[in-house]
Amino acid sequence: MSMIATQIRQKDAIFYFASCSSEQLLKQVRFISRYYDEAAGQIKAEGAPVEDDVASFIARVERSDRAFQRELSQAKIKAIRNFYETAVSQPPIPGTVLLFTPQKLHFEPWADGSGVGKLQVPAEKYLIIDGQHRLAALEFFTRTHPDDARNISVPCVIFDGRSEDFATEMFVIINSTPTRINKSHLIDLYERVSWAEPDKRFAAHVTELLYRSDDSPLQYRINRLGGRSQKEKWILQAELFNEVHRWVKMDWKRIEPGGTDKRAAAPYYAMVRDFLKAAARVWGETWGNSAYMVTKPVTLKAMLRVCADLTSADADPTDDRVARWATKLAPWADQTREFRNEGFYERFPAKGQVERVARIHRELSKWAGLPPRGRG
Repeated sequence: MSMIATQIRQKDAIFYFASCSSEQLLKQVRFISRYYDEAAGQIKAEGAPVEDDVASFIARVERSDRAFQRELSQAKIKAIRNFYETAVSQPPIPGTVLLFTPQKLHFEPWADGSGVGKLQVPAEKYLIIDGQHRLAALEFFTRTHPDDARNISVPCVIFDGRSEDFATEMFVIINSTPTRINKSHLIDLYERVSWAEPDKRFAAHVTELLYRSDDSPLQYRINRLGGRSQKEKWILQAELFNEVHRWVKMDWKRIEPGGTDKRAAAPYYAMVRDFLKAAARVWGETWGNSAYMVTKPVTLKAMLRVCADLTSADADPTDDRVARWATKLAPWADQTREFRNEGFYERFPAKGQVERVARIHRELSKWAGLPPRGRG
């Protein structure tokens, strides 16, 4: 089964825009919160499978705020449903609903180059990243005004084949204000909510130290989506967190027995700090230079993977670690021309940023004589 959609490209991201009939869309989405309506009953929450980390995360965030889950959501549904009933010339749903499926959808573009084509409908229901209240109100409106509802098409943006971190991050950013989540970034959530997985809390501690510590090479260089620093930002906090968490997962069997609190995270922060200091020595004038890609997200993420490779074999002793690692990474100094902005993407060709980070990681590891670690 397929539908007509427009493929949209933004940097390395590819997603789709489609117009979906209300009747078909409501069959293809799942609600992960329970919603009530005085006139039309309730929508039962669909339990999130244990392995569905995104749905579980969103459900937990919403249920952690009882006012939002009970009184506020009911009032909001009622107001939106009333708007559907009274809107005549005004479009009832002018804004897009954001949907997510981990399944990679097949897209068959038309030959005219317009970006329009046939998009596969996923085998499982969409997760609603943004628009759950609007669709809940539409469900209740459909029950009481079925003929009117059939004439409503809903503009949808569809993200497919992405990681759970991508979907979770997007949910947090979009819903930070209406759902009263503390901050529009992952680290605050993982730092503050009691039910967050311990490996993610540990990675959040390391990321927080990289942002705040006076001796961190990344202090004030991390974009926290609202920070006040006037310095140029090098990397999004969520991107940094994802790389630190990737490393933490590989080392988790070693980390967990020794403790997972902030104090236990300090040695891991120190390793990243010393690695970045060593890297800055080696890259010389290209470090932080806007004419080069050395401190852009794609290279920083690749370097953090090299950090995980290096620390697995040479973390101790700590006293001369910066100098020792700078010697190990010294061959990078001969490759600075490869990281000039001009022609960078041609020198490191890839289908997207995920593949490009992996490619740069391999090259950096090869130049330094380090075998890349598996994800484990």
